[in-house]
Amino acid sequence: MKNRLHYSFPCTVGFATLLIVVLTASRSNADSPQGVTSGVEKPLRIAPRPGNGRNSEGDFIQLKDGSLLLVYSKFIGKGDHAPAELVGRYSSDGGKTWDAADFPIIARKDSDANLMSVSLLRLADGRIALFYVQKYNSPSGSKYPYLDNILMRTSTDEGETWSEPTHVVPKDQPGYRVLNNDRVIQLKSGRLVVPLAVHYLPGWPGFQNSADIVCYLSDDQGKSWRASKSTLKSELLAQEPGVVELTDGSLLMFCRSRDCQLLSHSKDGGQTWSPLKRSDLTQPTTSPASIERIPTTGHLLLVWNNGNDPLAAVKPVGRRPFTAAVSKDEGATWEHIRNLGTDPQGWYCYTAIEFVDDHVLLAHCEYPGLNSLQITRVSISWLYKSTKVLNEK
Repeated sequence: MKNRLHYSFPCTVGFATLLIVVLTASRSNADSPQGVTSGVEKPLRIAPRPGNGRNSEGDFIQLKDGSLLLVYSKFIGKGDHAPAELVGRYSSDGGKTWDAADFPIIARKDSDANLMSVSLLRLADGRIALFYVQKYNSPSGSKYPYLDNILMRTSTDEGETWSEPTHVVPKDQPGYRVLNNDRVIQLKSGRLVVPLAVHYLPGWPGFQNSADIVCYLSDDQGKSWRASKSTLKSELLAQEPGVVELTDGSLLMFCRSRDCQLLSHSKDGGQTWSPLKRSDLTQPTTSPASIERIPTTGHLLLVWNNGNDPLAAVKPVGRRPFTAAVSKDEGATWEHIRNLGTDPQGWYCYTAIEFVDDHVLLAHCEYPGLNSLQITRVSISWLYKSTKVLNEK
C-alpha cells in the first residue's frame, strides 16, 4: 500500500483575509477563493509552486475501502503543452480533507511532451480504468507541433499499480485529439464511450479550431476499440465533447462552442449521432461544461459558466460565474440554477464530478487562470435550494 499519511488541509479564510488587509498589492496565489457562495466548501487548492507552474485537469475515483483518490496533471510550466505528469492525492473522510503531498501515478518519459486530461472509471468487472492523453512532438514536416495518444490503463489493486497502456485510437492513426478530463463513461450495457475532438490529422493543412467530433467505443472492457460511424462537424465552433446516458438508454452529447453548448443525441449507444445544434445553455465565453447524474435523486447535474447572469457582464469576464443547475426531465429544461463561485478573477472550468454520500465533489480550475486545481464540496440538498430556471426573465 502507498503511504497514506493524512494531513488536514483546511480553507484558511481568516488568514487570507488578514493578508489581504496587510498586503494591499495584488493578491497572491495562496489566497483563499473569493466570491464563494454560502454553503460551498473549499477544502483544497493545489496552487502553483516554484518549478510547478500549473495543476489542473483531474478526476476522482472512490476506492473499495471508502477513501477517495484524486489524479491530476502536475505541470512544470503553465501552457497546455508544458511538461506534465500524473500524480495523486487521497482523502479518507469523503473529501473534507486531503493529503498535503502528491504521490506519483504515471511518470512522464523523455519522449512525452506531457500527460494530462485524466478520466477515472470503475469498470463493470471491478477494475479501475485510467484514461489520459499522452502528447509528443510531431515529426518533421507536420503542420502542427504536437500529436497525441489516447491511452487506457487498468488497476486490479485499487490504484496501487497500473497495467501497460492500451491505445484507444490505433497507434498507427496519429493525430492531435482532445479528450477532456472526467469524460469517459460506461453505459448500462457495459459499453465504454470515449468522446474526442479531432483537431489535426497528418495531411491536413493545419490545426482545425472547430474539431471533428467522434466517439470511440468498446464492448469488451477496453480490450478493443472502434470509431463511431458518425463524425460530427459544425460551422459553429465545436470542441471538448462530453456524453451522458439518459434514462431511456439514449445518449446526450454536449460540446463547447463560442457562446453556448452544442447538443447532439444518439439512440444506438454512440454509433450514430444527430447533427450538432445550439442549445439554451449560454455562456459568456468559450468554455466546457460537465453533466452527470445525481445518484440519490436520479436528476442530471450541470456545471458550467452561466451566461444568463448579470455577473457574467462584469469585466474581466473570464470563465465565470461558476454555476450549477439541475434537470428533472433528462436535459430538456434546467432549474435550481445557483452560482457556486463569482470570483471576478475566477476561471472556473474543466470540472470533474464525484458524488460521495449526500455531497458532491468538484475538481476544477479556478485561479489564477487555469493554473490552480480547486476542490469544491457542497451538499446535494444545496443544489435544490434555488428556484431559478434557465432563461428566467
